[in-house]
This record gives sequence, C-alpha cells and structure tokens, in this order.
Amino acid sequence: MFENLGDRLQNALNKIKGYGRITEDNISDVTREIRLALLEADVNYKVVKEFINNVKEKALGEEVKKSLKPGEVFVKIVKDELVALLGNEAEPLTVVKPMTVLMMVGLQGSGKTTTTGKLALLLRKKYGLNPLMVACDVYRPAAIDQLKQIGKELNIEVYSEDGKDPVEIAKNAVEYARENGYNYVLIDTAGRLHIDEELMGELQDINKAVDPNEILLVLDSMMGQDAVNVITGFDEVLPITGSVLTKLDGDTKGGAALSIRHLTNIPIKFIGVSEKMDGLEPFYPERMANRILDMGDLMGMLEKAESAIDEDVALKTAQRLQKGKFDLEDFLSQLNQIKKLGPLENLIKLIPGAKKMGLNNVNIDPKQMAHIEAIILSMTPSERRNPDILKSSRKRRIAAGCGRSVEEVNKLLKQFEQMKVMMKQMKNGSFKMPF
Repeated sequence: MFENLGDRLQNALNKIKGYGRITEDNISDVTREIRLALLEADVNYKVVKEFINNVKEKALGEEVKKSLKPGEVFVKIVKDELVALLGNEAEPLTVVKPMTVLMMVGLQGSGKTTTTGKLALLLRKKYGLNPLMVACDVYRPAAIDQLKQIGKELNIEVYSEDGKDPVEIAKNAVEYARENGYNYVLIDTAGRLHIDEELMGELQDINKAVDPNEILLVLDSMMGQDAVNVITGFDEVLPITGSVLTKLDGDTKGGAALSIRHLTNIPIKFIGVSEKMDGLEPFYPERMANRILDMGDLMGMLEKAESAIDEDVALKTAQRLQKGKFDLEDFLSQLNQIKKLGPLENLIKLIPGAKKMGLNNVNIDPKQMAHIEAIILSMTPSERRNPDILKSSRKRRIAAGCGRSVEEVNKLLKQFEQMKVMMKQMKNGSFKMPF
C-alpha cells in the first residue's frame, strides 16, 4: 500500500536532509515534488494545496530557522501534516453494554459482506466479544449464502430469514441477539451499483428500526477521489460514524485514505490489508504516516506477534533455552508460530528503513518453509531431539521420505546449528549485531 507515494515522498525528502539552512528557494523544488507525488496518488487537489501551504508555512518558521538540523525538522513537519491529514488520532470502534448494534453499508462490490466477517472475527479475537452477523442483503444472489459460509468458516453464527423484509429481519435479529447472549450485532445490508433513493430509503428504515450505535461505510480504496462523493451521498441521509477502506493492500496510490478524513470529517476506523479473514486492521494515522515515509510500524509488528503467537509455547521454548536445550522439535514449534504471523514479507515492510535496506521487495517463498517442515517431520522423534545422530544413512532416509535432497537436509542442519550458536551467545550476553 502507498508504495508509489512513499517512494516519491522519500526521494523528495532525501534532498533536503543535508541542508544547513531552509529557505523558500531551496525548498521550492522539494515542495513541488511533494505536490506532484500527492496529485499522482489521486489525492484531492484542494487537499494537496492546503497540505503544501501548511508545510511551507511551518518550514519557514522560527523553529526551523533556529534548528541545528533543519532538514530533519522539515521531515518531521511533513510527517505531522500527513498524520493531521489522516485524522491525527485513531477513532476506536464503539462498544456499549450490554449490546452494541452496528450497520455495515456501502455500494455493491466494495467488500461489505467479507468485511462484516473480518470485523466479527476481530471483535472476537481482539475484544473478546460474542458477535452475531445478520444477513439483510436479500437482493444480491447468493449474498446470504456467502455470509453463512463465512460464518461457518469462522464459527460465528449468522442470523437470516427467508422471504422477509430487511427491516423486519434486522429488528428480529437484534431481539434474537438480546435473548441469546450476543453482545455485538453486525448487520450486513444490501448495496447497489450506485447510490439511489430505494437503497437509501431502505437503509434509513433499518436505521430507525434498530437505532444502531455505529454505521460503518465500506469503501473500495481503488475508487480514489470518487470515495469522497460516495461518503457525502451516504452521510447526507445516514449518521455515518466511520469508514472502512478495503483492498488497501492492492492500492499503490492511496489517494482515498489521504482525502477522505480531511474533506468529509468521517474517520477511517479500519483498513483491509489482505484477502484473508484476519486481514482487517484498526486504522492508526501516525502508524500509517510512518509506513508511508519508511519509518516503520514497530507497534504493528508487536500487535501481530501478540495476536498470533501462543504464550505457553513461547514460554516453554524460553525455559528450554535458559537450560541450554534447543532441538529440532523446538525449531519446528517456532516455525509453526512464525507461520501464524502471515506472509513474512508483509511483516518485514513494518521494519523502520525497510525500503532503504532493500527489504520492501523481498519475496519469501512459503514452499521453503513447507520443505523445512517436511524434512523435520520425516525424522524420528529421537532424531529431532538429538540431531547429532544424523549420519549419512539417516540423512538419505529422511531425504527420500520427504521428497527432498540430502543437500537440503544438510543445509537445514547447518542453519539449525548456526541458530543454536546465536541463541547461546544471546543467552551469555556475547552476541553482537553483524552491522
């Protein structure tokens, strides 16, 4: 996400980092490049004009003039303006007791039904809530079946009724949730190919019937500036409380995210970062600005690790390391924990300076991890616990058993031994970073 914009902004900012003094003349080229980068990212021209004016005004102020490193201050100004553009503070999702009701609205094809499932999963995993999904899209073929399939996959109940009016379904669903101990109701409403009176009238009726605590507008980020018009159209007839930007992982421009909040004052609450059901994240303006400027997102990395890694497994491994024990069974266990984090290249991109280190285009073949797993699983329990007994005949048997080569078995064992040495050094406090 934001790859093109991020590259252009970083190239522009690199020019000014070495400046000993900031003047209107020497920042004119930089601000021109920033302006072009934002316009090419499909950011609204009014937003771009205001952004550039704010940056210039602050860059030529007394704070920068007195600074020993004005170039670095300029970068901070650009970052702060990006954060302001994205909304400054994260807007949390409303959670009220004993039950919260949320309406999902949007145009057809925006990813509304899938996002309903993703949000339900997030509510259960992150907030420990018991969600109920409600199928109120009675017009789109197979929409109800799609939500039911998502519910089955996630083990989250879906409420639906055949042949009923969506308003009645929503009312009955809220009553059902109240009677059966659900504390969060997500109503998946019907979309249209464009905004029309029929769509809006039905959504208004559902809103009046169930009085939701949240109404989230789901938007395809690839719409660009059209997203602003869609938000305005919905917000005129419904009290929209926030938006969800889907498919942001495939949008290299990101203009919608940079225009929406500033022009509509509707906060972005979530972003879709992958097609997987766990690919929905709360939106944090400062973290997103850091990602755009290649400053990383260490908090994002930490949260991904906390949500995916089994604490008991991690604790047992740590205890074994403390005792100087680490075998191939531990290695396999750690490999399975890493797999839960999702594609490693996505995690690497969150490291500060990833682009400068050339890590932003790293492609890690998941087959390599599968091959390592297959090799270890081809060993006997005693071989995994004591790799020193693996001589030539055993290696040939292991390679034949998993369909890999003896060279690959040797490579894995060498990597394992190197990891053991590194972990021993870390335990003794003698490990030094190789840079």
